[in-house]
Amino acid sequence: MSLIDETLAALAERSLDEQIVDLVLAALGLSKGSWHYRQCERTPLTEKYAALRQPLLAIAHDHPFYGYRKVACELRETYGQAVNAKVVRKLQKAWELPLIRAVHPPRPSAIRRVIQQIGDRANLVATLEDIPPLHVLYTDFTELLFDRQRQKAHLMPLVDHASKYVVGWSVASAKNTALALAAWSRARRNLDHFGIKLAGVIVHHDQDPVYTAHEWLRHVRLLDQVRISYALNGARDNTEMESFNGHFKAEIGSRLWDQRDLPGAGRTHLIYCMAGWWAA
Repeated sequence: MSLIDETLAALAERSLDEQIVDLVLAALGLSKGSWHYRQCERTPLTEKYAALRQPLLAIAHDHPFYGYRKVACELRETYGQAVNAKVVRKLQKAWELPLIRAVHPPRPSAIRRVIQQIGDRANLVATLEDIPPLHVLYTDFTELLFDRQRQKAHLMPLVDHASKYVVGWSVASAKNTALALAAWSRARRNLDHFGIKLAGVIVHHDQDPVYTAHEWLRHVRLLDQVRISYALNGARDNTEMESFNGHFKAEIGSRLWDQRDLPGAGRTHLIYCMAGWWAA
């Protein structure tokens, strides 16, 4: 509350002589009309126009680009509510309606638009029946908690469909393309060691921004000629990966509890587990 408001409140609480009030108002530079106006208790606009909340919400959703003047016209023409445009602006601010108007869904990338166009054909694994070992790899990012759950890291393993063997993996503090490519680099070396041609391999994952980014597709699809399969319904189309992450974190969680540096000292526990991990 400002000094003027405090002074006026003190004047209102005391029964002072008219001349004293006039002197105080003159010192504050206020007219007597302002004094009487401030003495009147005013109903907040949000209470006075509470019935307009739902119409204003509907207009904000139906016409997100309308300014307060056009919203006032819409209220008058559609809802029969003749309200001053300045009142509409104050109500929008009080109810945070400009925030609703400012939120726009991001435009999907070119790769996401292609996935949407081809539909079910983006999931290459769904129609496969006999899958030989090391020919279909599932992957996804998952969080690892360490340092008594005060810190977290991101793990990306690539798990074979047939054997459940972890062909490649990497861990880092951030979930990004660098982490994904590091995991794929390890997987590629192991596949080459087993004599598997990359052109016959499918990597299946969700539509995470990393997996729809040009850098990931350039290395995996264009340079290494690996076929990419996308899960269309999130975790429901990548249940193998969800199962692996659940089993793996249940086993390694206690080992990472006291680790304060990951990747670092705690990395040895990950190497130990990943080197011989075969999911149940």
